[in-house]
Amino acid sequence: MNLRQIEVFRAVVTSGTTSRAAEMLRISQPSVSKTIQDLERSIGFPVFDRIKGRLRPTAEGQLFFREVEHVFAGLAHLRGAAARIRDFGSGELRVASLSALSTNVIPHALSALTSKNPGVAITFQTHMSSVVRDHVASGQFDVGVVSDEIDKIGVETRPFARFRAWIAVPEGHPLEARAVIRPADLVNQPFIALSPEDTTRQQAEAALDAEDVKLSIILETPYATTICAMVAAGLGVGLVDPLTAELFKGRGLVLRPFEPEVHFRTLLILPPHRPASRIVEDFIAELFHTLEETGKFGGGFSC
Repeated sequence: MNLRQIEVFRAVVTSGTTSRAAEMLRISQPSVSKTIQDLERSIGFPVFDRIKGRLRPTAEGQLFFREVEHVFAGLAHLRGAAARIRDFGSGELRVASLSALSTNVIPHALSALTSKNPGVAITFQTHMSSVVRDHVASGQFDVGVVSDEIDKIGVETRPFARFRAWIAVPEGHPLEARAVIRPADLVNQPFIALSPEDTTRQQAEAALDAEDVKLSIILETPYATTICAMVAAGLGVGLVDPLTAELFKGRGLVLRPFEPEVHFRTLLILPPHRPASRIVEDFIAELFHTLEETGKFGGGFSC
């Protein structure tokens, strides 16, 4: 059995006659008949009944045709994949990111990318940086955006964004009146903290320790969006990045600069030992372009 025999068999079933099948395939009618006979000999059962000069699929032929349709559906998928690969490199883009940039920079970059490459298939997921790192290292995703505390072994890393951290406080909170919030201002304040392994939290705690200030932590989370939501709900104050907090301004949250300055630092990561496709490099270029366009990074960003 070969693919040509399958193709002829499918053409006869869908067209109803060998003559129409021959027209569809641009071969002779005797060639169609011979190919069907060769197929039946190969698979060991008849696929058609010959009734008054017409071919009707046998019960076995109908079952076989169902399987043939699965094969042709797979071939159609392969043709589509080949077209995407021709046009876009990999044909698809799989992106994973930490939460902080998932509601701002990455959506804008993806929008710009798809406007130039409307046929590319995109998968996007948000996870903790350690999970993003594992997904990229295993090759499940093509590119990731993570905080800089990840284990860098097993991934290719590129510096991405560096931006100043701010203190988010609920609207109407006494700290809203401060132009700048300093460590002493956080004494006895209910504090919503980033995870202990977060390097920005570690920087902040070093600054607090230098002034012998201990935080009153009531909740820990790896997600800046969660901190913003908790602050907006009035649970306490927290250290956040300005991009994530932008979505919550005017919705129960205000931002104040924290001094001494501490910064969020992020990395782009790629699977090791695998050249990036054109669509991946185009996406990375859009990410950096989006950073340049926002102009919202206190302290700037490095790349």
